[in-house]
Amino acid sequence: MDPKALLRQAYEEARAGYEEGGLPIGSVLADAAGRVVARGRNRRVQTGDPTAHAEVVCLRNAGRRRDWPELTLVSTLSPCVMCTGTALLYRIPRVIVGENRNFLGDEDLFAARGVKVDVLQDPDCVELMARFVREKPDLWNEDIGL
Repeated sequence: MDPKALLRQAYEEARAGYEEGGLPIGSVLADAAGRVVARGRNRRVQTGDPTAHAEVVCLRNAGRRRDWPELTLVSTLSPCVMCTGTALLYRIPRVIVGENRNFLGDEDLFAARGVKVDVLQDPDCVELMARFVREKPDLWNEDIGL
């Protein structure tokens, strides 16, 4: 499994969300062989659904499964408490994070539950999110509940 290649696919989801006028956060879910089984992007703005964060959309797109404990969740940004809780609910054992400089989610909850978290601090993820926060601070603050 190549974490950078998986993150690149999540980043493409983030770019697509940004181009749609939404938040530039993307996610993919990969099996043990590194094959992407689902993908998603933050669609909160596009759909009006406050729970449509990238990770939740990705997990919804994965559908009903029994292999959650064998999967890896990849997100361009450190997951918020809602997305962290969803991953914990389904016992996903590994999370790859593109960056946590623009937003530090609830990575401590993952650690407390034994989830392996790899933060890559990918420059493209950092730059895209920073640009969005500069361009649309009100929309960003709405997304994180400020």
